[in-house]
Amino acid sequence: MNDAMMMLKKTSRTFYIPISRLESGLKEAVASAYLCMRAIDEIEDHEELADDLKVELLNGVHDAFQSSDAITETQKRLSPYRDVLPAVTMRLDEWALLCPATVNPVVYRYIAMMAKQMAEWVHEGWNIRTEEDLDRYTYSVAGMVGEMLSEIWFWYDGTETDHTKAVAFGRGLQAVNILRNRAEDLKRGVNFYPEGWGMKEMLQYTRRNLKTADSYILELKGGPALEFCKIPLTLAHATVKLIAAGGNKLTREAVMKLVGSIN
Repeated sequence: MNDAMMMLKKTSRTFYIPISRLESGLKEAVASAYLCMRAIDEIEDHEELADDLKVELLNGVHDAFQSSDAITETQKRLSPYRDVLPAVTMRLDEWALLCPATVNPVVYRYIAMMAKQMAEWVHEGWNIRTEEDLDRYTYSVAGMVGEMLSEIWFWYDGTETDHTKAVAFGRGLQAVNILRNRAEDLKRGVNFYPEGWGMKEMLQYTRRNLKTADSYILELKGGPALEFCKIPLTLAHATVKLIAAGGNKLTREAVMKLVGSIN
């Protein structure tokens, strides 16, 4: 668990803070899920791997997590590429083992789904032409995370949530990332904006999803689910405001100030 938290701190300050505050059991489940999904995201975004190899690896992860021995199968499929894949990806099997046994069917199912859909997007060359395409993409890489979290909250303490709004929660956070990483994405030849869209339209799309995400957490009746979701959503709103004003990334000081202001 200590290694997992260290890796979380390296890979996502947005999620390190809320995960670190979760109670035992729930913390392991969410940390495992986040790191596994970050591991496959690193394959999708890798700047040196050929697209055909990305598709092969992502489909391999999908198959591994649908098998009876996900851990061994994952090691087998990734080990030949240890010299090119980042540490968070090469330790995918370790992150999967961290997940409590009673909830790992949920987490493993979503890891397999995400890997499969990421493989399809790589194969298609991230071809996003319409808002419907963008909805499909943001669901594949983040909206389903919202769904998965809803299932984890229910597993942990019976918290029931609106899954449609949970998807908007994940989708809104991913839209913020698309806005923030616009220049980097274009540099590597990927355009997540639908045809004819500029900053104005993407900001509208992001704000619409974040508004639904606000409604999602308003319906949470306290407990760890609410405490977790408030932090990334607050940071997302602040980042959108910053981007709209011409900025890009919140400073560490701004992040800590915002987190400290959350009731």
